[in-house]
Amino acid sequence: MNLLEIAANLITGASILLAGRNSVHTWWTGIVGCSLFAFVFLESRLYADTVLQAFFVVTSVVGWWQWLHGSHGEALPVTDLPMRQLLWQLLYGTLGALGYGMLLHRFTDAYAPFLDSTVLAFSIVAQLLMMRRHVQSWPFWLLVNSIAVPLYASRGLYLTSVLYAVYWINAVVSWRHWLHLRGAEPAAAA
Repeated sequence: MNLLEIAANLITGASILLAGRNSVHTWWTGIVGCSLFAFVFLESRLYADTVLQAFFVVTSVVGWWQWLHGSHGEALPVTDLPMRQLLWQLLYGTLGALGYGMLLHRFTDAYAPFLDSTVLAFSIVAQLLMMRRHVQSWPFWLLVNSIAVPLYASRGLYLTSVLYAVYWINAVVSWRHWLHLRGAEPAAAA
């Protein structure tokens, strides 16, 4: 554990808690935290997670704008994802995990390429759903966190592993909170 990992965990932890509370401030804190985590994961040879952090930075900019203006100039409401679209997201995540895992296995010295790729693929699915304020983003975050905790611990990233265990609990609480928010008037952007 080093200062970079500690800073990445603190800032990203704040971002995740803000997401669960449906606060637009989740996005700018996420940009800072993910930028720091990119370096942490690169040092640990978790290349899919490094790429994922770059994805998070870009989508955080887009998510920030969408939460503020994404519904005809109004803040997006919390909604459900239709079942058919949910099944497509499961398929995309599975194919992405297998495909990227094969690439990492074949062409890099990545540690646990298929687990790392599963975290990548389903984090992308969860992030895209969260950007659109779909309740179903939270079960995907539960899956990601369930895999990430032991993966990060196996690389000696114990603080990050503990944080992802806290994220797991936050995903359960946030899922329940967003279930209550869905169908309500759009939340205040602050």
